[in-house]
Amino acid sequence: MSVIADEQKASLRREQFATVALLMLTGLAVGCEPPPEPAKSRLLNPEKTSDIGQFEAGDEDRVYDPTRPLTDPISGPLAALKNAQMQLPQLAIQQAIGLFHASEGRYPKDHAEFMQRIIAENKISLPKLPDGNVWKYDVEGHQLVAVRQPQQTDEQAGQSP
Repeated sequence: MSVIADEQKASLRREQFATVALLMLTGLAVGCEPPPEPAKSRLLNPEKTSDIGQFEAGDEDRVYDPTRPLTDPISGPLAALKNAQMQLPQLAIQQAIGLFHASEGRYPKDHAEFMQRIIAENKISLPKLPDGNVWKYDVEGHQLVAVRQPQQTDEQAGQSP
């Protein structure tokens, strides 16, 4: 009698296992949604821009270095990461300008040629600068610079041209 009871228990376990497996497969095939995509981190993927203005004669006094100082041992690694994110595209632009000069025997003649031959052809995008600051290309100096925009007063911002 114990042999028959053991066979019945084994049969019952096989049926339960088959039922559970079937339910799991059905759940996977029907009604399950793919996992959500992870949110993109602004830390590792900062906002990018290809908006580069033309450097004008009055901009010299507003040129600044957009890198952050590495003074704090706690936030220093983060500042180093941000600096690298800022400097790598600038180095790519310097490299592209150097290659352009080597192949053409001259530098880009104007802002439009710089944007077409250096930025667009090399698919370069720069990290967006903090509000009020812009990237500009100095045609005469053959370099990219970060420029602080003049502060507008509330009255100037409200006026229409």
